[in-house]
Amino acid sequence: MKPNPTTSRLILVCFAVPEEAAPLAKAPLAPDIECLVTGIGKINAGRRVRAAIAARTPALVLTCGFAGALDPELRIGDVLFDEDPECDLAPVLRRLGAIPGTFHSADRVAVSANDKARLRQLTGAHAVEMESGAIRRICREHGVPSATVRAISDVTGEDLPLDFNRLVTPDGKIPTGAVIAAVLRSPGSIPGLLRLRRNTLTAGRRLAEILRGLLESVRTSGA
Repeated sequence: MKPNPTTSRLILVCFAVPEEAAPLAKAPLAPDIECLVTGIGKINAGRRVRAAIAARTPALVLTCGFAGALDPELRIGDVLFDEDPECDLAPVLRRLGAIPGTFHSADRVAVSANDKARLRQLTGAHAVEMESGAIRRICREHGVPSATVRAISDVTGEDLPLDFNRLVTPDGKIPTGAVIAAVLRSPGSIPGLLRLRRNTLTAGRRLAEILRGLLESVRTSGA
């Protein structure tokens, strides 16, 4: 990616929740890389990213985290990307093992296999998430290059163990207490939650590996 002289050297890496950011943030990041936790959903993400850009215009915004697979060929830990043409990140992302794809930015968590099948039919997208559409739109408004880089945490044929739409707070968080209460009401969800935990750990590790390689490449190329 070529430097934009009108911006700082800041690379803003956005995640919806701390659990998505944690694998990348485990190791120290360079001073010109900032992780921003936006909260779940378009409204929360849009608000936080607008404020961040107003405070300091970044050279590049990456919207990252987990995604649900809509394409039945995708597996847990696969990393997909979609970028603005001016970013020119595809060569390094492909070399690192990421796959080009399209994302549908939904208003709600796609909880069931039926939800995902319906979205695949309606949109043709490869994966579903909830924040990147709003973030990328705001970046375009401000002339900031952006890309979506996300790891698959649930595949097409599986239901999520809980309806997380019922647990999300207005500020885009899922309180631990709300999850515990939901499990107590539905103890049969425990095996599914354990499986989801394993899947998100796998997805998080793989995403962090690719993001570290990408960030190093972008920084050394002069972004």
